[in-house]
Amino acid sequence: MNPKLTRSQQKTICSQLGRVKLQLLYKASIHGFTGAAFHQRCDTHSPTVSVGYNASGFVFGGYTKQPFSQSGQYVNDDQAFLFTFSGEKLLKYPVTVPANAVRMVGNSGPYFGEALVLANGSQPVVYNNPGNYYNFNAAEMHGNDLNLTECEVYHVEETKELEKPWRTVIWESETRTELMENIKSYKPPVSSVSQIRVLLIGPVGAGKSSFFNSISSVFRGHVTNPAMSGSFTSSLTTQFRSYSLKAGQEGKPLPIILCDTMGLEESTGSGLNIDDISNILKGHLPDRYQFNPSVPLDSEAPSYRKSPVLKDKIHCVTYIIDACKVSIMPTKLEEKLEAIRRKVNLMGIPQLVLLTKVDEACPLVKEDVRNVYKSDYIKEMMQEVSTRLGVPLSCVVPVKNYSEELELDPNCDILLLSAVKQMLRFADNYFDDISDQFSKMELKE
Repeated sequence: MNPKLTRSQQKTICSQLGRVKLQLLYKASIHGFTGAAFHQRCDTHSPTVSVGYNASGFVFGGYTKQPFSQSGQYVNDDQAFLFTFSGEKLLKYPVTVPANAVRMVGNSGPYFGEALVLANGSQPVVYNNPGNYYNFNAAEMHGNDLNLTECEVYHVEETKELEKPWRTVIWESETRTELMENIKSYKPPVSSVSQIRVLLIGPVGAGKSSFFNSISSVFRGHVTNPAMSGSFTSSLTTQFRSYSLKAGQEGKPLPIILCDTMGLEESTGSGLNIDDISNILKGHLPDRYQFNPSVPLDSEAPSYRKSPVLKDKIHCVTYIIDACKVSIMPTKLEEKLEAIRRKVNLMGIPQLVLLTKVDEACPLVKEDVRNVYKSDYIKEMMQEVSTRLGVPLSCVVPVKNYSEELELDPNCDILLLSAVKQMLRFADNYFDDISDQFSKMELKE
C-alpha cells in the first residue's frame, strides 16, 4: 500500500506536529470510498491526518488529535486544523469552534465539523461548507472540484527515542581519525589483489553516486562531487564506473574501488539489466561500459573481458536503499533485488546494505545524526529492510550522504567510514572463503 502523499508533503505536515512520522492506515482506492471501510481501518487511532485528492491536482484535508468513532457526536479538539498545499507550501486553517471540531458520522469518511467531509455519504465526493467551525477559501483549498480521485488517512506516530543506543558508536574526533587510518592501512589478504572491489546496487535516486562522493569528500577534507548525482526519476549513471578513492588531493589510492551501476527501476526494460549483474560480479565488464537496459553485454563483444582474474572480480556487494522508501518499495523492484541477491549468493560474495537518507526519514536523526541508533523508527526501517532483502540485521548499516552541505560533519563522517570498514571486513570474509576453497582443492590433489 503506497502513500500518494509525497515524502516532501509528509515532511511539511510533520513539521507542524513535532517529532513525528505518518503511517498510512486507509486508502480509499484500495479499501473503498465508504464510511464502513474508513471506520474499520481508522477508528481508535489518533492523532490522524486525512487527505483528499482531486483531478484538478489539489491535495487537501485535516488534522485531529481525537480518535474517530461512529457515535454521531461532535468532539472537542482545539488543535484541529484543515489544510491545503499551494505547491510545496502548506496553507493551514485552524479550527474556530473547537467544541465542534470533528463529528463522528458512521456513513462518511473524515468529518471536520460541518466544514469539510471527505467521502461524504460513502461516495467519492467532498462536502464543503466554509465558515462552519473552520474559515477557508474553497477555491484556494480544492479549486471547487468536489470529486475525489483518492482519500487517505494517516496515523501520526511519535518518533521514539530509545533509552540507550542499540549499537555502540563513540562520537569523537579520535574515532574518525582511527577509522580513516584503518582504511588507509588496510591490505587485502591476497597478494594478487591490491584494492578490493565493492559493487553498489540500488534503485534510482537511492544515493549510490552520492555515497561515493561522500566518501571521497571525507578523504579530500571538503565536500566534493566527482560522480554525477542528484534526484531524478531515471538513472543519472548510464555507464559502469570503477571509482578509485584517494587519501587527499595528491594522496595514494585507498585500498578500495567503488563500482557504480545504473539504477534499478521497477519496470521491465528500464534501468540496470539484471543479466549484466553476473558479468559485473565475474569481472567481465570494463570500466565505462555503456549500459543497455534492454540487452546485456554479449560475450563476443570487443569490450568483453574474457579472462578476468581475482582482482577484476567483485569482492563485496552493497545495496543502497533509501530509508524514506523502505515501506513503499514497489513489489517489482523488490523482486529484482531478490533475483540479484540469489545470483550473488550463488557466487559466495558477501552482501551489505547501506540505509541512506536516515536524516530525512527521522526528525530525531535530522536534529542530530548521533541519534541514529537511538531512533526507534530507524531501527524499525533497518529491521524491515533486513527482512525484505533477506539479509541479517548485522549486515544493515545506516549512513547520511553529503547532499546539500558545504562543509563536512565529523559525525556523518564516522557513519560513512564505519560503512567502508564493514565493506573491508566483508571482503576479508570473501578472501577467507576463497582461500578455504583453494586449500580444499590442494588437499584433494
